[in-house]
Amino acid sequence: MNDHPTLPDGSTLSRRRMLQVSSAAAASTLLLSDGLAGATGERGSRTRTLPAASLKALPDADETYPFSLPPLPYAHDALDRSIDAQTMEIHHGRHHQGYVNNLNAALEDHPSLQTLTLGELVADWRGLPGQVRTAVRNHGGGHLNHALFWPALSPDGGGAPVGTLAQAIKEQWGTMDAFRNAFSGATGSIFGSGWGWLVVNPSGTLEVVTTPNQDNPLSMGMIPILGLDVWEHAYYLRYQNRRGDYIQAFWDVVDWDECQRRYARV
Repeated sequence: MNDHPTLPDGSTLSRRRMLQVSSAAAASTLLLSDGLAGATGERGSRTRTLPAASLKALPDADETYPFSLPPLPYAHDALDRSIDAQTMEIHHGRHHQGYVNNLNAALEDHPSLQTLTLGELVADWRGLPGQVRTAVRNHGGGHLNHALFWPALSPDGGGAPVGTLAQAIKEQWGTMDAFRNAFSGATGSIFGSGWGWLVVNPSGTLEVVTTPNQDNPLSMGMIPILGLDVWEHAYYLRYQNRRGDYIQAFWDVVDWDECQRRYARV
């Protein structure tokens, strides 16, 4: 019988990995006495633990209710060599806006949750009141994922990572090509909709992981550095069922300077 916990991507944690995660979480946590409802939806004071480094590393996760759609840092057609303008307009202005609207609606009648940051909500969605748990997981995750996605793309992107991130990738995978192959392979193999991520795991090393739907690595105790959306609305107008072509085109617009800034804050 397999008694190892199952992660959102369907993988399992070994006993050794469980000990690593537990040790890292204990070494870097933010304790919040927030009086939130427990898993049953009943109110009561309790203490949550959140990975402090995860939240500190992501200024995009600092937003609180009411949430708003962040502007694109470039024109809709700026990434056209990889992502067409119509897809960018629909993806940002409709899909991302929809996550924002639905998250605000879910929290409208929960003032005790409105002081929490987007990162705090998403990192601990399992501990939220039952009435909002699924909405925060899906729409809060969707908002955060996209808030991290847009700034990590640039019309001047592509090339190779820089600084300490470049060194960490070399230490973990040996070469940039090996890393790209690992990331592209994992992301391309996602069944249905989801995201591929480069993350810093609880042991402090880089790792490639995937999440289903709009789940974010924060809820796994991991710090996202780079993410790729492989929901069909992110690529279907130009690439149809050629997800692999979209993933390869993604590398031409990655803003490695932004990724380095995130990594440097970890």
